[in-house]
Amino acid sequence: MFDNVPLLLHGFEIALSWHHVALMIGGVLLGILVGVLPGLGAPNGVTLLLPLTFSMDPVSAIILLTSMYWGALFGGSTTSILFNIPGEPSSVATTFDGHPMAKNGQATEALTYAFMSAGFGAMVGVIVITLLSSAVADFALKFSSPEFFAVYLLAFASFVGLGGGNPFKTIVSLTLGLAFATVGQDTISGSLRLTFGFDELLRGISFLVAVIGLFGLGELVLTMEEGLRFNAVASRISPKKVFQTIAKMPRYWFALLRGSLIGVWMGVTPGGPTAASFMSYGVARRFSRRSANFGKGEPEGVVAPETADHAAGSSAMLPMLALGIPGSATAAVMLGGLMIWGLTPGPTLFVERPDFVWGLIASMYLGNVVAVVLVLATVPLFAAILRIPFAVVAPLIVSVCFIGVWTVASAEFDLWLVLAFGVIGYLFKKLEYPIAPLVLAMVLGDKAEDAFRQSMLMSGGSLGVFFSNPLAGTLTAIALILLAWPIVAMILGRRRASAAAVAAAHVERSPS
Repeated sequence: MFDNVPLLLHGFEIALSWHHVALMIGGVLLGILVGVLPGLGAPNGVTLLLPLTFSMDPVSAIILLTSMYWGALFGGSTTSILFNIPGEPSSVATTFDGHPMAKNGQATEALTYAFMSAGFGAMVGVIVITLLSSAVADFALKFSSPEFFAVYLLAFASFVGLGGGNPFKTIVSLTLGLAFATVGQDTISGSLRLTFGFDELLRGISFLVAVIGLFGLGELVLTMEEGLRFNAVASRISPKKVFQTIAKMPRYWFALLRGSLIGVWMGVTPGGPTAASFMSYGVARRFSRRSANFGKGEPEGVVAPETADHAAGSSAMLPMLALGIPGSATAAVMLGGLMIWGLTPGPTLFVERPDFVWGLIASMYLGNVVAVVLVLATVPLFAAILRIPFAVVAPLIVSVCFIGVWTVASAEFDLWLVLAFGVIGYLFKKLEYPIAPLVLAMVLGDKAEDAFRQSMLMSGGSLGVFFSNPLAGTLTAIALILLAWPIVAMILGRRRASAAAVAAAHVERSPS
């Protein structure tokens, strides 16, 4: 486990160049801007920036994107506390106590609790990646086609069984993503599929075009429909109060540790930062000695969700790097970026490009430190940007979306395609369908199909190949259990309800 330390030190040599440090600072500042502007967010910001990285070295490109990711997470916390407007979905739980603290004249304390907790959670996530990434990669090197398909099936099934939302809607989202992934030329037979006579679809649907429409335009239309009211509170940061608040952080050590563990688990599984922040807040409120104060400006109500949010955001990179399976929507976008840069996510990446992997991990340590410092220094500036009328900001966001789409292939058809995905993204948000499973299916659809068909060729068409050895059999069995879990949970819930009803009826009939 600790054999990774020399590799990490080599990664710091790569990450500590002036060029990469400048990229970290620029990425964090861009991320904070993306995080504070409603209608954007980490997945959207990374998506819009991705075309600019095509000509960059992959190490520099991933450092820029991950730094933007950290900045966006911090920016979302800023607006949640100062304006009661979550810039990120994962920052919603922070509004519950963060904004009441700000209205009570404790804006500096709330922001400091949020940023320090976020930095702690992110560091725990990065440490987990450092210690476990090589072990996970070595384990994955034993995989062949059946094992890889079992892993992909497990990734899809995890969204159904562990996603926390409506499992039927998750399955619809996954199925639609798999359908989009099959458009174009079949990678094995070479035949054309689902092109419907459009020559422009021969090359398939660009992953980047899809996510810009789904996240960028879809979220923007929804934001415009809901309307925005910026009711700002004081945004001046007092250095004295910052240090006083930092000195109080140790009293929340248990909330920090518990939030980190919840975040790491939800990051490695497909729960994601949003589910992690709500779960951490709910657990903290349930077990806190000051639970009655939650919702009124309780510091622990800020510490718990922020720690879990950033721990999940960091640790989601572990399955993406080691297995080629993203643990969040943003990680899925980055996975697509790796493929565009000619890199193959998964265990072989650690062997073929150790400079990339460990340069990225080292930059995650540095990028989080840079983010904490910069976000404290720039809160008044970005709070002022939020006062710009949304009627001015929205056209700028649309322009950036279309410029990003045009840079993919300079194709007019893509401009119409991004509008179509914008409509899909809007409908998904309105109908509460999850977008992350669709993105995951688009990224992994081709790889999952190839692994399945290769497995069928190996076994002569027998599905028993997925149970032919303990590793593939275990992964497949867990995936099938997760797929069936919502049905099992529903049946168990009905039995408990009927048992409770029978017990209540018995109590009513019994003599008093």
